[in-house]
Amino acid sequence: MPPKICALCHTARAIIKRPKTGQQICKDCFFIVFETEVHNTIVEAQLFQPGDRVAIGASGGKDSTVLAYVMKALNERYSYGLNLFLLSIDEGITGYRDDSLETVKRNQVQYQLPLKILGYDELYGWTMDRVVSQIGRKNNCTFCGVFRRQALDRGAAALGVDHIVTGHNADDIAETVLMNIMRGDIARLGRCTLICTQSEDTIKRSKPFKYAYEKEIVMYAYFKKLDYFSTECIYSPDAYRGHARAFLKNLEAARPSAIIDIIHSGEAFEVADSVAQTMKAQQTCKRCGYISSNDLCKACTLLEGLERGVGSMAVKDGRRMDASSPPDDMRTIPFFQRAPTTTVPITEVIE
Repeated sequence: MPPKICALCHTARAIIKRPKTGQQICKDCFFIVFETEVHNTIVEAQLFQPGDRVAIGASGGKDSTVLAYVMKALNERYSYGLNLFLLSIDEGITGYRDDSLETVKRNQVQYQLPLKILGYDELYGWTMDRVVSQIGRKNNCTFCGVFRRQALDRGAAALGVDHIVTGHNADDIAETVLMNIMRGDIARLGRCTLICTQSEDTIKRSKPFKYAYEKEIVMYAYFKKLDYFSTECIYSPDAYRGHARAFLKNLEAARPSAIIDIIHSGEAFEVADSVAQTMKAQQTCKRCGYISSNDLCKACTLLEGLERGVGSMAVKDGRRMDASSPPDDMRTIPFFQRAPTTTVPITEVIE
């Protein structure tokens, strides 16, 4: 059987079948369409403005490594005018994060981008290894997710950036939609498909890979021969997300468009006015100044639970924590502050 010809250039041999579209194309055409789709996602959503200082959340994994590579390439190709930085969070997971950070340090040299690393130990006085030693492997992802989100904002504030981009891809977003449906989490369901989020007191955050399939990101990294770390977190096998991921993979096998279909369904969800009125208004944490819907933000609540030796209880019922000043010998999170900035968005779409 003769080799198939690329469906786009009609000259080179097709060596890739795109999971997203089913097209059989050559390697060079794959690079072009992948990068162009990301560029169009960026400009259609008006994610960036010339002169923005943008921190790329860098974990050393495939998603963030490809994101850093593509962001640098697009910034130079289309003259976005962005100042790019790598921002890594060290959760303190021996045998996982310490190894992946070595990959990030190599990426820093390869892409010639400034790098900042902020550790949980520095910010919270706890590593995830210590957290797990106290609470076990149940709910440990709750601690890590809450701590990581705030650490990214604080690291970005230290860099003086206007914007954080993360490597969340279409699979991740579809999984989140499914998780929020299964948990009945109406508040998160209404915003989990947003490509860009920002509250008054946090740094703008976006997902340029919102419509990029995980398989295509892996293929891009493989054919570009990018240097990335491929080991999963040693504490994540029991995470709730794993059930949504397994379900989504089964759906994708039967219907490849299921991933994008779920995202579009999530985008179409609207929170009823009667439900919206019951949601708590956003405020700032009385202890650390970070965005919160309660007097104490989730990070301060979890940290106090750990400091008191009742970390697991803080996950289940943090509302009992008092927002007043903690004992002098208890570790607290430094107060968070930042100033907003504005300019003109980039809007040229490539056909």
